[in-house]
Amino acid sequence: MDFPPFVMDHMGTRLLIGIIAGLHVLINHPLAVGIYPLICVMEYIGIRKNWRELDQLAYKITFVVFIITTTVGALTGVGIWLVTSLAAPFAIGSLLRVFFWGWFAEWLVFISEVVLIMIYFLTWKRWQEGPKKWLHLKFGIALSIMSWFTMALIVAILAFMMDSGGWTEKRTFLSAFFNPVYLPQLAFRTTYAFMAAGFFALFCAYFFTKHGTRLREWIISFCCRWALFSTLACAIAGCLYLAFIPQAMKENTGVALLTMQFVQWQGKFTVLLIVTGLSFAVLGFWGFLEPKRFPRWAMIVPLFLSVWLLGHFERVREFIRKPFIISNYMYSNGIRKDEVAMLQYEGMLKHATYVKTSEITEANMVSAGKDVFTISCSRCHTTDGLNGVIGKFSTMYGPGEWDAAAMTAFLGTMHVSRPYMPPFPGSDKEAAALVAYIQSLRVDRQPLAGAQAAGVDVNPLHAVSAELPLRLNGVTTTKN
Repeated sequence: MDFPPFVMDHMGTRLLIGIIAGLHVLINHPLAVGIYPLICVMEYIGIRKNWRELDQLAYKITFVVFIITTTVGALTGVGIWLVTSLAAPFAIGSLLRVFFWGWFAEWLVFISEVVLIMIYFLTWKRWQEGPKKWLHLKFGIALSIMSWFTMALIVAILAFMMDSGGWTEKRTFLSAFFNPVYLPQLAFRTTYAFMAAGFFALFCAYFFTKHGTRLREWIISFCCRWALFSTLACAIAGCLYLAFIPQAMKENTGVALLTMQFVQWQGKFTVLLIVTGLSFAVLGFWGFLEPKRFPRWAMIVPLFLSVWLLGHFERVREFIRKPFIISNYMYSNGIRKDEVAMLQYEGMLKHATYVKTSEITEANMVSAGKDVFTISCSRCHTTDGLNGVIGKFSTMYGPGEWDAAAMTAFLGTMHVSRPYMPPFPGSDKEAAALVAYIQSLRVDRQPLAGAQAAGVDVNPLHAVSAELPLRLNGVTTTKN
């Protein structure tokens, strides 16, 4: 409540974060973490066997990886910081305070990784013989280690958001870093990265090698062997990871996989996931044992299946931690768990910095309800767009008249009937104002404008002097 609200009322900020972060993870795991150890093995074998064709293939794969990671990968990495700082500054601020030294170390590791990427790629054709070639391989190994360290540091933060462990009592960096979910999630992501890297190299080999050649047969066998063992390890790590996920989050899985509209399909979807994993194993054995008979379509399809798998994993991971954005500490609307009781008693508006009104009257019910919606709902819901409240209440109450008392009562119990939603963090008056605003949207479906479009309103109670601006949108007014 202490940050100006950034709102995207048609698509929602949650979807924007999901698109940017999902794309970044899809690039980072196979192309930044998993691929470099695989390329180093290829380069090592090329050196030992004096196989120039294999070395050139490794270089071509590295070229593709270099272009993608230094453009789309880098931009989406910066994009995550930008969009999360706009949409959830309260969570980012808390995570920075808890993980300051972890993020500082990650920054140093990341800079080292970037330098090593540049050296490894740009010196490949220059260092082709003798000691320099072995030095080049050592840079590749160092790059592989640093790339994994980047993941190891970031996963601690992602896992902390799912299970804060003993941090709520100890409040120390180490208790936050080594949370219960950390090592299982790190094991799953690491093994997945290796598996997906094998399929990516196989995909590249489809374009960089010729059918029927010794090089293609070797790369098919090598990549399938790599992916096969990684798939088996990923399955084991996935089971371990599942065992450490808190039970309350496991109960959200059905909705997380397919949304509420398709929750009854969870069993069929689980079967589809199992079939996908078995497909990886079958294709891995096939390519490893019979590279000559391995069909060309099988060099392409596994990569897309692995992308599909990771996409659903990220969706589930993001959703199942609801109603929290930081487990057992901060709800998805940015309000801390220990603040809710006080705000329900005193009201949230008087404690919010960027609102028009602090006291609710009959005359300002709709305007105050708009402020309540912005604070408590807009982080996950739009008014009438994606995941819009108009659509949600239309499903509940139908096209006719909506009973205001029933809607207000629902707000008080929604956390019980829908555990993935946080408790309403306001007073009874504020709940009634929110209902009045939602009902007004049925008549005037005016999109909710965020601070970036409508300017910033300052709570009159927070205007400590007559000179403090009450509105900052290019035209400044002051308190009388």
